[in-house]
Amino acid sequence: MSQRRVVVTGMGLVSPLGHAVDVFWEKYLAGESGIRPVKRFDVSAFSVRFGGECYDFDPGTHLDRRSRQRVDRFAQFAICAALDAFKNSGLEPGAGDPTRFGVITGSGIGGLQELEDQHTRLMNKGPDRVSAFTIPKLMVNAASGNISILVQAQGPNTAVATACASATHAMGDALSTIRSNLADVMITGGSEAALTPIGLASFATMKALSQRNDDPTSASRPFDRDRDGFVLGEGAGMFVFEEYEYARKRGAQIYAEVLGFGMSGDAYHITQPLEHGQGGARAMTLALQNARMSPDRIDYINAHGTGTPLGDVAESVAIRTVFQAHADKVSVSSTKSAIGHLLGASGGVELIATIQALRFGVVPPTLNLENPGEGCDLNYTPLTPRDRRIKTAISNSFGFGGHNASIIVGKVA
Repeated sequence: MSQRRVVVTGMGLVSPLGHAVDVFWEKYLAGESGIRPVKRFDVSAFSVRFGGECYDFDPGTHLDRRSRQRVDRFAQFAICAALDAFKNSGLEPGAGDPTRFGVITGSGIGGLQELEDQHTRLMNKGPDRVSAFTIPKLMVNAASGNISILVQAQGPNTAVATACASATHAMGDALSTIRSNLADVMITGGSEAALTPIGLASFATMKALSQRNDDPTSASRPFDRDRDGFVLGEGAGMFVFEEYEYARKRGAQIYAEVLGFGMSGDAYHITQPLEHGQGGARAMTLALQNARMSPDRIDYINAHGTGTPLGDVAESVAIRTVFQAHADKVSVSSTKSAIGHLLGASGGVELIATIQALRFGVVPPTLNLENPGEGCDLNYTPLTPRDRRIKTAISNSFGFGGHNASIIVGKVA
């Protein structure tokens, strides 16, 4: 029995470079940075005062006032991106069998702003003044639950929380769900809105963040010798995954095929990767095996590429381990150089960049990469895009906790 094929028929995002796929892609290829001084709250006392903030995000384009008040910013991102992806797919709420239509989303942290707001209210006004919507707003599954209600999806509905690998794990689960014949259509991806006072302060005190307050646009420097940490960002990247025949019969536009997924655990350290990237290498190897594909068929890798001293070297070593001599022929780049690290949403937005690279035959750049660091010896597509015919590509996501996930997409044969 042949394996059910899964394709992408809808994409939507909220990002520091815009809230439409074509806008994001155009700005990214033009070398624009979405990393700027933080405006949402007073950062004057913070050691890090910039990030990948979604300055002009307006949830009112998709949610009425009452609905906006009942969902945290992370879920607002997820809902808006998911509804855009759903509209982009040409599907309609209630069409087909709703029990064959599901939602799986990821978020590393969930409703952090709501938690902060209600803790302040608890301390200042007492326990009786804490909002009754606190738990429904902050829970990680608030995104998938609200999306399923809006699109009338009664099929599999779950949420994933694996730090920075959350979106990619969610997409891997959605792929498996359709392949296992538990659904024909899945909305999937990830969202995050941890650019809050406690979020920014916590990552800063961990010494995980870049300190370039004087020049935020140059702060995210994946694989560069002068990298000094990642840049905290926010946003969402969402998709409609469909079984191929289901999509073909309804005449859907198909952007890419989802070919394989792999995941692993480092079992080493809660925040640091294994020195030689063994966990990331296993995830990529398992994704290739799942896709029944040899390494030399990969043309492009959208790297996790955070700009941390340890992480960039570990991923580079992992890529060499998996791809061997072919590693020098593969194009690599990091989308985080333009938008920062969206944590649990990063895999979603980065898979959109990966699919756009497939569609348009261009490798997006790694911004700010002026001098590759020691141990960073791959073709990272520095500074400007490169034209290249891309048939298959892999996107990596590695998270705190030692979670590793890789997903492979390709042009539909």
